[in-house]
Amino acid sequence: MWLPLLVIGGLLLLYRWYRQSHILENLSDKYVFITGCDTGFGNLLAKQLDKRGMKVLAACLTEKGAENLKKEASSRLQTVMLDVTDSQGVRATTAWIEQHVRGEGLWGLVNNAGISIPIAPNGWLNKEDFVKVLNVNLLGMIDVTLSLLPLIIRARGRIINVSSVMGRLAFVGGGYSVSRFGVEAFSDSIRYRRELRCFGVSVSVIEPSSYKTPATDMETTLQSLHSLWSQAPLWAKETYGQQYFEVYCRFIQYKLSKCNPHITQVTDCMEHALTAVHPWARYSAGWITKLFYLPVSYLPTFMSDYLLAHPLSNVTE
Repeated sequence: MWLPLLVIGGLLLLYRWYRQSHILENLSDKYVFITGCDTGFGNLLAKQLDKRGMKVLAACLTEKGAENLKKEASSRLQTVMLDVTDSQGVRATTAWIEQHVRGEGLWGLVNNAGISIPIAPNGWLNKEDFVKVLNVNLLGMIDVTLSLLPLIIRARGRIINVSSVMGRLAFVGGGYSVSRFGVEAFSDSIRYRRELRCFGVSVSVIEPSSYKTPATDMETTLQSLHSLWSQAPLWAKETYGQQYFEVYCRFIQYKLSKCNPHITQVTDCMEHALTAVHPWARYSAGWITKLFYLPVSYLPTFMSDYLLAHPLSNVTE
């Protein structure tokens, strides 16, 4: 009884691999715009696609980031300065992109720009702490997408939005998980099987776990935590207490020390979403995502809460 099922399962996996292995032709004719290219995923992806011969338009936040990227890429790669929270800057960048792509349209948009801090227990934070993250990770992404949508539809292209496993499971406080849940919802609402399907546009979501990038820098994150704790309201300091703060810092320090250094696992997913004939709707980057976080996200809440619980759960008991 089990043998036929195993054979069918094996054949399905083989077909799945075969179908996803088909890569588009004429990649050198296609324009891709990537946000957040100073460092991390965006920087590496820009260089990867440039090596594939694609026409990369890379947005950087700083002049230094743009200069360093140009030094490591071919003359095909073009950079532009962009703060995704600046709507006027987004409009100006859209006009700049249109000058480059002209009638061809924009094949790929990779919404990669993002920030992670402040991450802290919610009781230490205020509205502005959430707004800071949401403006970049969610509202900035939406602004860029809507501004470039006519060019993407013209090319019947691809939209790749960077989310996180924390867009499925919220296990730390702050605006980061909130923003990533929003990325998931926005992506689903415009995905090809819904709003954009009739225009031939596909939407993919990248869901990495924690990778070693400037966004997960330990020193910067711990400095932010100490600053937030020093500025926390008196009631929060009295309620949470110094022990909670110290244990939370050790918890974050432990998590950051386990960040995966192999960021190509993420950029390879992005590249596949842009170049495959049949891209996935969601990419779970890395084995810990596939074998732990993704399965846990489908468990009943009481089970996922237990598996994700950290030492803080017993501090105030």
